[in-house]
Amino acid sequence: MSWMLQSLRLAAALEVCPDQLDILGHVQTVQISREQEPAVEKTKPIRLRRDCHYVSQQVSELHLEMEAEQSFSSLQQVVEEKEQKKKAEHMRSLPPQERRILVKKLKHQEGHLSLKIDNEMVEKHLELELQLTQKEVSQTEKLQEERQELQHKQLGEEEINVYEGSKKFLQNQHEKLQKQLQEWQQHSNQTVQEKELQLNSLYRLKTVNLDRLKDMRRKSRAMEQVVEEDRVEQEVLRQQQAEVRAATKLQAWWRGCMIRRGLGSFKKEEDKKGKKKKKEGKKKKK
Repeated sequence: MSWMLQSLRLAAALEVCPDQLDILGHVQTVQISREQEPAVEKTKPIRLRRDCHYVSQQVSELHLEMEAEQSFSSLQQVVEEKEQKKKAEHMRSLPPQERRILVKKLKHQEGHLSLKIDNEMVEKHLELELQLTQKEVSQTEKLQEERQELQHKQLGEEEINVYEGSKKFLQNQHEKLQKQLQEWQQHSNQTVQEKELQLNSLYRLKTVNLDRLKDMRRKSRAMEQVVEEDRVEQEVLRQQQAEVRAATKLQAWWRGCMIRRGLGSFKKEEDKKGKKKKKEGKKKKK
């Protein structure tokens, strides 16, 4: 009853909010439009009017929901949609490598949440079974009391003896059920502890894998740098060797041209040999 009154009070308070937001948006729009501001500032009235209209619309929907269902699930849904949009925009703005890391992190969080949900489901299932067992025990005790009253009123001594025997039997059954209840409690505690150990091991494995991943990335960057440096050195050496071979070929070709055409130092040697032969010929004639 108190929750319904609180919901109605909240709905009454929300009823005037859309009108106040419309008035506020109009006042701020008029005030900003009168001021002498740059073109960028002139877009503020449009954004302000749009935001006020959006908030007014959400408040109106929340008001109707509070009056009809006494809940505010629509507001929660809007907030969740905004969060999902922000996450999607953030994912699109990230580089591919960071995006893959974030996807792995989200997958790990999803696994963690699924494990947590499984644990909660197991706990709820055990609690439900315990409640059912306790309910059965309480119903059995109540039936025993009712039967005892009826038997004391209607039955004789012999039947009372039979009742006492059945009473003992029911007491034994009650003790067995109590033992089963204790076993279920121990089993539930043990299951919760095992799930916690599994969760802790997953956390440790995640930390180890992240450390290994960082180390492998560091080594990969170092190896890439070494390979790049070696490639640059090989390219420089290859260019130097090519230049040496080209220079050697050019020198050999030039030397051959000079020898064939008798240029430079090769021409002088031939002239000297020719003069010596002429002198020797003159001496022989004499």
